[in-house]
Formats: sequence, C-alpha cells, structure tokens
Amino acid sequence: MDSSCSLCCILLLALFGISNQYQCSASGIDADQTALLLVNASEASARKMPDTLFGIFFEEINHAGAGGLWAELVSNRGFESGGSVMPSPIEPWAIIGNDSSVIVSTDLSSCFDRNKVALRVEVLCDNGGANICPDGGVGVYNPGFWGMNIECGKSYKLVFYVRSSEPINLSVALTSSNGLKKLATTTVVADNVLNWTKVLVWLEAEGTDSNSRLELRSSTKGVIWFDQVSLMPLDTYNGHGFRKDLFGMLIDLKPAFIRFPGGCFVEGDWLRNAFRWKETIGPWEERPGHFGDRWGYWTDDGLGHFEFLQLAEDLGTLPVWVFNSGISHNEQVDTSDILPFVQDILDGLEFARGAPNSRWGSVRAAMGHLEPFDLRYVAIGNEDCDKKFSQYRGNYLKFYLAIKEAYPDIKIISNCDGSSKPLDHPADLYDFHIYASASDMFSNASRFDDAPRSGPKAFVSEYAMHVDHDTAKGHLLAALSEAGFLIGVEKNSDVIEMASYAPLFVNNNDWTWTSDAIVFTSSQVYGTPSYWMQHFFKESNGATLLTSTLQANPSNSLIASAITWRNETDNDYLRIKVVNFGSSRVTLSISISGLENSLQSCDATKTILTSSNVMDENSFTDPEKISPVKTMLEEVSENMDVVLLPYSITSFDLLRKSISMTVTTASDLESSF
Repeated sequence: MDSSCSLCCILLLALFGISNQYQCSASGIDADQTALLLVNASEASARKMPDTLFGIFFEEINHAGAGGLWAELVSNRGFESGGSVMPSPIEPWAIIGNDSSVIVSTDLSSCFDRNKVALRVEVLCDNGGANICPDGGVGVYNPGFWGMNIECGKSYKLVFYVRSSEPINLSVALTSSNGLKKLATTTVVADNVLNWTKVLVWLEAEGTDSNSRLELRSSTKGVIWFDQVSLMPLDTYNGHGFRKDLFGMLIDLKPAFIRFPGGCFVEGDWLRNAFRWKETIGPWEERPGHFGDRWGYWTDDGLGHFEFLQLAEDLGTLPVWVFNSGISHNEQVDTSDILPFVQDILDGLEFARGAPNSRWGSVRAAMGHLEPFDLRYVAIGNEDCDKKFSQYRGNYLKFYLAIKEAYPDIKIISNCDGSSKPLDHPADLYDFHIYASASDMFSNASRFDDAPRSGPKAFVSEYAMHVDHDTAKGHLLAALSEAGFLIGVEKNSDVIEMASYAPLFVNNNDWTWTSDAIVFTSSQVYGTPSYWMQHFFKESNGATLLTSTLQANPSNSLIASAITWRNETDNDYLRIKVVNFGSSRVTLSISISGLENSLQSCDATKTILTSSNVMDENSFTDPEKISPVKTMLEEVSENMDVVLLPYSITSFDLLRKSISMTVTTASDLESSF
C-alpha cells in the first residue's frame, strides 16, 4: 500500500438516549436515533499513522501450532512427551494387537543425543507356527491431533528411524480411525537395519478421511525399535511446513507484523519448560521438544525459532521476537546471574540477522536461508514487570544495553506499562495487554487519550473481549467491542505503534482459552466475528489521521474513523468506519469537506458486520453466519445520510480519484472478504 497517499480520520460520535443494556434481538431495538459526522479530508491537519499499526500475535496455545498451523500430522513423533523416566507413556500412540501378540515399551536407546527415548516393539507372533499374527500384523498406530486429515489424491512424506537385529518386513498404512479402511499403504523391507536407519516413504492417498491414523505393523517375530516418526503433507505453503488453509486465513488479514512465540508460553510456569530457541533449530529429528506447562501439552518444536522467522517472511510481515527475561510464573533469575541468558539472546539475534559465515548465521544458512531475516523488534519478557519481588527491571537493563550495543537499530519492547506515567527505564516501546468485558473493552477506546505524548510508544500486543466465566466461543458483541477499541487505537496512533488480537488460533478440541480469532479442526477452519472484524482495519496501516468535528449529544454507543487507502489498481478510496454499539438504528448524516471535488459517484461500496442477535457465533456448520457483507452504494455525495443497524460495524468506501478505473462485479463483492 502507498501510505503517502493515505488519509485517516478518527471521530468519536455521540448519541443520546441509547440504552446501556444489551438488547440481544433486533426485535427489541429502540427508536431510531440521528447523529452528524463531519469529516475534514484536507491534508492541512494530517498526521500519518504507523505502517505497523495492525498485525497478529501467534502463541502456542490451544494447539495453535502443534496440530494446527504447523502441518506435522504425528503427535509425539519422538516418543518424548512422557519424559525420560522409564517406562514412559507414549500417548497418543496406541497398540495394535494384544498381550499374546505384541509387547510395546520404551527405552533410552535412540541415536539422537537430545531425545533419547525410543519405542521398542516386540512382536511375539509370527507368519507361521503356533502363534500366527492376526491379519495385517501387529504394532502401533498414531491418531495425530484428534485425527489426521488425509485427502484423496494428495501425497504425504513419511520419515521414521528403525533398527532391528533381524530383517524387517513392515506394513505402513494410513487408515480410517478404526483401521478397517486403507487410504494408503506400502511395505518396507530391509535385510540390514542393525544400526539406526532412516526410512523415507511417499504415500499417495486413495481415499479421504479427516479422522485417519498412521499404522506401523509387522507379522514377523522379533524386536523392532522406532524413533522420530514424522508424516507431513506435501502441499504446505511454499513447502515450508505451514498448513495452507490456516496460513491463508492469516495472509488475508494483511498483517504488518507477527509477534511470536508467546505469551505465557515464553515464560512457562517453570523455567525448565520455557521456550528455548536453541533447542528449536537444526534438523527436526534432533530437536528435543518440550512440555509447555502453562498450557498443558507437549510440543516437538517443529515450529521453532527458524520457522517463526520464515513464517513472518512468507506473510510479508515484520517479526517481533518475544524472549524469556529470566522469569517464569514461579521462578526468577537474579540479575547478578542473568548474563548467560543475555548471551543466549545475542546468539539468537545473530542467528536471525548475522552474516552466513558468522557462528550462528551459518546455522541459519545451513537450514536453507542464506540471507538474514528482517528482525527489527524484540520484546524482553512477557507480563513480567509487576511480578512479586520482580527482578524484571534489573534483568531488562542487562538485555537492553547488550542488544543496543550489538544492534542499535533494533527496537526494544518493555513489559512495564507506560500509558499512565513515563517509564523509569529506556525503551522504544512498552507492552500493553487488555482483556475485558464487552462494555469495558468498548469504553477503553479512550484508554490512551491521556497517555504521555512523548517517549516510548505503546504496543498493544494482546487485546480481546474476555471474561473468565464467559464460555462463548466468539460472538458478535465481542467483535463490536473490539472494533470500538481499535478505532480508539487509530485515534491514539501518535502514541500507539502496534496492536494485535490474542489468541489467534484454537483447535476445536482444545479450548484452553476463549475467545479466539480462528477455529479449526484437522480438516476445517472458520473465522469468529472477531476475525472478520479485523478485516475492517487491514487497510489502516500507514494511513493518516485528520482532525474532525462532532455535532451530537454525548453518548457512549457510537464511534467512527475515516481513512483513505489505495487498492491494487492504484485507486484511492475514502473509508469511513462506524461502530454502532447500541440497540438503536441510527441515521448518520455524513458531511465531508476538503476533498476538492475529487469524490467520484461510481464504485462506492458499503460493508457491514452484524446479526440478528449480538450473542450469535460462527460455527463449522455456518462458518460465515457473521461475516462482512458488501453491497454497492447507489448515491454518493459529500453530504449524505446513511443508516447504521443496531449492534453493527459498517464501512463506506468512496472512490476519491481514479488512476485506472475498474468495474466492480457481483463476484468481486462476494470474494472481497
């Protein structure tokens, strides 16, 4: 987007007499209201908003990566999730056969130094004699993350390590959940696997089942060891391992940045379970994985430091790396002992930005990325500033000074809140999180009105309507309250540099946190109303804030903004966004000045997000029940009346000047969002 041509105006509108109580049904709306919106579109009072204003935040929560965006289909692929104390549980792996035909256990015989657990399968039956194996053999199967999505005609890459003192004859198959239907099958025969041997198998599916499993079977008596079993679809985004449909949901938001990998996931309840970047790089077989104790599940760290940086690059966004500050939820490293942590982060920065012949830059280059990544932002810790007896400020300064000396251009984000008073330590930005009820979220549109106008800017890295006792999975009311808050972010973009919703993903089988933006299973995905709400702001990065005038009686139910944006064919549009958080239909009179007669009468559209009930949600059966609906505006002028439905967000896109005229068709409208 050519931000130099973008204009933005933020206005708080007021209405009188709108009920403070939510009316859940359109049948109960109050009498119509009126309001006046004055938009000054001249450039005299323009103020540019940051190019980075709206982005996304990825945290390994709700199985967002493991079993989600990261396309690995095998859960617990290295058999490490139960720990190194033997015998180790191997869930979700399960046994095919009974006690008379097979014995499955674990030991520490793996050839990989950082993940020593291996699976030992002793086949007691045989292909002849008194104890004949059941049809198909015995062994183990893995159901993936609540079922593997196998699709007819698609290819899958299976890699595993195996050893045995005897020749092996394995049946490898992708089957239905009960093992009765074969979707893909092959045989692995080897005479000499006395030492650990890597096996690569390509499987092409001849059937479809979203609840499939991987089977490894044998009908020959003997002992076989397995380790590091991986199954990946070939059609990941750019071959980089990202599930295409989930990746597409992200890129459609046009995010300016991506914050990763957490969140509380970075801290851990205990430091031993914190995210350690060095343990997530290099060959996937050699990554030890770790237990994310804060959110209660194991991750093999296939989605590691390198992959997060690659994800940012594939999305065309700026990476924002959040690293551990020496503080977990239950432990703190004394500032006098923090220097090893500091050096570890300097190594991580060299991995991302160093020359390909540097120590850690060469590791990145060996992983296939010769050129440095464009890493410009780092956050020191997550929500650590106000912990009891916090070592945060002391630790923070050690990180800050070392990073600024080595990389003076990197912007550093503090955990301490600078929205009420200036920080007592140097920082480029400060982190601000807000989870609140719908009414509180909407009212927080003015949260930064009185924030210091100089010094570090805010990074609102986690915002969402969230109430602990609210079991909803993402409703319209939440989206509207968040939209109102984001218009406040636009209004205060002189002191806010970045903002991102949280959490981003949730596997429908692991609702650790509600609400979320994107819901998925092994084969399906839909956006919640909060996801679709963010589409109204994806053109705002780099826009310009203008002065505005409000002529209405005071109320807390209406808020609006205006920007100009340029589309792919270099047409400039004025976009006016209005959130109606009340139960009344509103007739809004819009008066636009300063356009110098550049407003065109054609190609104008209206887009609305609403529903008959503010508690309505999307679902797999009705994934776009609440999603933006776009229609043409027949009458356009610099003075016009428009109708705002109760509990809605509406945008009006008006063509300002046409550099290359385009024709909008009905199909264009259907696909725009």
